[in-house]
This record gives sequence, structure tokens and C-alpha cells, in this order.
Amino acid sequence: MSLDPVNIIRQPASAKPFVSISPLFTMTSGNNFHGMIAMVTGGGSGIGRAVCQILARDGARVSVCDVNLQAALETVASLEHQGDHVAFYMDVTDKNSVCNALSATQEKLRGTPTLLVNSAGIVQRTRFLEMSEETFMEVIDVNLKGTFLVSQAVCNAMIERDVARKGSVVNIASLAGKNGLAMKSGYAATKGAVMALTKSCAKELAKTGIRVNCVLPGAIRTPMLALSPEEHVKEGLKTNPLGRAGEPEEVAEVVAFLLSGKSSYMSGTDVEVTGGHGF
Repeated sequence: MSLDPVNIIRQPASAKPFVSISPLFTMTSGNNFHGMIAMVTGGGSGIGRAVCQILARDGARVSVCDVNLQAALETVASLEHQGDHVAFYMDVTDKNSVCNALSATQEKLRGTPTLLVNSAGIVQRTRFLEMSEETFMEVIDVNLKGTFLVSQAVCNAMIERDVARKGSVVNIASLAGKNGLAMKSGYAATKGAVMALTKSCAKELAKTGIRVNCVLPGAIRTPMLALSPEEHVKEGLKTNPLGRAGEPEEVAEVVAFLLSGKSSYMSGTDVEVTGGHGF
């Protein structure tokens, strides 16, 4: 099964690569992940790449996993302390692929990830009445099944290696999972399901020490947003109190907070990063 990297809609050959040009956000250190191993799915682009950069900045050794291995390697090349990080191919819809990447991470980084970010995801822009079963199921496989497979494998590994008390999982959902999204009903449905999965896992895993939380981004300047019709983006931002799209780093900082000990009494939460949109 061939899938696009996280946060990239089915991209035409003529599409230009997205480059963030906003000067609004500057990364500054704030968390201590020294000695910890993080696994980030969909780490090859968008929010996933920004999460990898923030975690590396704050001392984590990062396993960058993506169905696009070249993109994952490019992310590693952008990280601080490059020798501490690895890139692996991972198709989150394939259990064997997930387990292979996890085993390789444990071998190369000499330990089990205790920080997990499920950022891999795709979207299909299709009218609900015209959507094929195949299209609907493809989005479910990546966005929901993928989150399930990776979380189950990594959390089991934490428990087996007796490091679960340090465990923290963050799932990337979407404001669409709460409010719905026209023309992207399959995407919205999977993100709502990820929110429910987050709360269920948080309740079950609390006794092991693993915390599970969820982030709901709004309009963020990722390749996915760049491929949306410009007029639709502008129209949507008219109702945004801050009047702009967010930057991937602004989501990544929230993810890092939820992974860190600073959020030690938070589990099963849905944190919106939306510029106030959707109130």
C-alpha cells in the first residue's frame, strides 16, 4: 500500500513544496528530555517534523518514522545533535512495518521509546455523497488504525521493558474531529475517533503510569493547508480571533508540554491549538 507522508493530501505533480515564511515563532528551550527516547510517526513533514525538532532541541533521542523514508531522513538532517537520531520507514497501517520500525529503534537507540507522538495522517477531499468505500477506508486505516497499531506496540514495549512509569503518548487529532469538516467527512470522522481512543487508552493505561493525551490543531501552515484552495483558507481565517493560521512549531510546543513532566496530572485531555477558532 503506497501512502503519502503525514499532512500531505494527494499531491499533484505540479504542486509546489510548502515553505513556512512566518517570522512569528522562535524556538526556545523549555523541557528536559535528556536520556529519553521519542518515536514520532509522520515525522517527515508538517507537524510531525516540527515535533521532532522540538524534542531534539530539548534533549530527546528521536526515531523519525514515516512512509516516506527520504522525508524522514531530511527531518533527521534538520535536528540538533544529528548523531542521536534515526529515521525509519513505517507504514502505520501494517502491523509488521510498525513492529519492525520499533525493533530497529530499540536496537539503534539502545532502549525503548517512552515518548510517542502519533502524527501520521492523510486527508481526502471528497463530497460525502460521492465518496467511495475505498477512499473512506483508506483514511480510516491511516488515521485511526495506524494510531491504534503504533500505540499498542509501543505501550506494550514500555510495559515489557519496565519503563511504562515514564511513558507519555500524544495523538494528533484535529478540531475537525470536534466540529466536523465539509468535503472531508472521512478525515473528521477519524479524528473524532482518535479523540475517543485517546480517552479510552488514558483510562486503561493509567495504572501502568502511561499518560495519553490528544492535541486538536486548527488551521496550521502545513503542506496540507498549502494545498487547500487559497480562497477557502482566507474565508476560514476570517472567523479566527487571532486572524492567522498557526505554525507547526506552535502545535509542537504543546505536544512537548504534554509529553513532559510539566503535564504530569494531565491524561485523557483534548487540547485545542486553534487561535481561538471554534469557540
